[in-house]
Amino acid sequence: MYGQLLLPELQEMLQQHDTLGLREFCDALHPAVIAQVIENLSNQEIWQVLDNCGLHRRVEIVEFLTMNRQLTLVREMDKDHLSALVRDMSPDNCVDLLEKMDQGEVDSLLQLLAQSQRNDIRRLLSYPDDSAGSIMTTEYASLPEGISVGEALNQLRLQAPNSETIYYVYIVDEDRRLRGFITLRSLILAKTSACVDAIMEKDVLSVRVTDDQEQVAQLMARYNFLAVPVVDQHHQLVGIITHDDVIDVLQEEATEDAQLLAAVQPMETGYLTTPLWTIAWKRGGWLLFLFCASFLSAHVLQSFQHLSKIYEWLALFVPLVIATGGNAASQTATLVIRTMALGELDKKSKYRLIQREFAIGLILGGSLTVCGFVLSLGLITPYQSLVVVGTVPLVVLTGTMIGAILPISLKSCGMDPALMSTPLIASLLDVFGIVLYFNVALALLGR
Repeated sequence: MYGQLLLPELQEMLQQHDTLGLREFCDALHPAVIAQVIENLSNQEIWQVLDNCGLHRRVEIVEFLTMNRQLTLVREMDKDHLSALVRDMSPDNCVDLLEKMDQGEVDSLLQLLAQSQRNDIRRLLSYPDDSAGSIMTTEYASLPEGISVGEALNQLRLQAPNSETIYYVYIVDEDRRLRGFITLRSLILAKTSACVDAIMEKDVLSVRVTDDQEQVAQLMARYNFLAVPVVDQHHQLVGIITHDDVIDVLQEEATEDAQLLAAVQPMETGYLTTPLWTIAWKRGGWLLFLFCASFLSAHVLQSFQHLSKIYEWLALFVPLVIATGGNAASQTATLVIRTMALGELDKKSKYRLIQREFAIGLILGGSLTVCGFVLSLGLITPYQSLVVVGTVPLVVLTGTMIGAILPISLKSCGMDPALMSTPLIASLLDVFGIVLYFNVALALLGR
């Protein structure tokens, strides 16, 4: 929206070299809005805009650009601009950028930084992907034990410019082990002579650097934290994860689950910025697998071909039977996978969920049986319709059970439950549905 409204005016300022207007554009709008507008410009035009704002503002704008655009800008920058930009970036955002670059580019870029910042970034890069350590920042506010509130406020004034947030202040001992935390509100309201140890919260929820980022996001969402401390195996404070990083994680995980549920391998970047052949490859692998799986249905149908020749009307209801089972399974799988993603499913509730889906399968199967009997009377005899209505509750119940049990089983094996995508479950139910349908026909019709 903003791009369409502001872009023509911005392009006019660029053509007229309106320095005053460009400076006002950079200062007046939110960095995210500016990034959205300049995303539509060429790299050269983007630098024309960025040259009209201060370094800190420039960094804020660049961090809101898409990762692909950040990479192209960085690769075209001269060393002076690049070193200044990277030095002012927050460590977590800098690491996100470096992770997308080649090792040679990373080494060259790190040489432009001071030794302390270089060590911080190398440590963040060493943590496993999708771990708490990979998304944390080392720019946090901390205080030693035993100081007064007045001393704490004086120290915070010095730390504030280099901290991502100072609302939560962490109390550490001489070995930097986490002892507690205090909010900025509590510090401001307390007497300056009071000891920090007396008013700090000692029951601190923290995460390990190796914890999964999705579990961290669920923890912060559950307790409505603005930030959570990250500790190492010695309980030493090494960083914090802030709410903005958690929002990115939740979006990333939700996007990945949505793509897996559609039988598409997760993409590293957005759809429109991903190369055409990459998208084709990520979609084609699953599509080929599902295509081959569909041939299993053809083989099953062939094994019952003799029955179809005798009762030709059976073929009329094959699509209905397999679609009903697949739809029921897809509904259940989607609900179960989302429930697990929200962290609402523990060991005790797994069995309760399966029991609920069994009951729901019976209710839905029974309801569709009545509808199916009435609707099929215009096509076949009442006795023949018993084959259809006898199969429908079975495929619905089978679908709900498979849709519930398979994602839970994958999760128990340490795999992503979204791998059991709805197209894959639907393909499995095609086979089960055909087998059930023709076996019910054999039981009722014979031969």
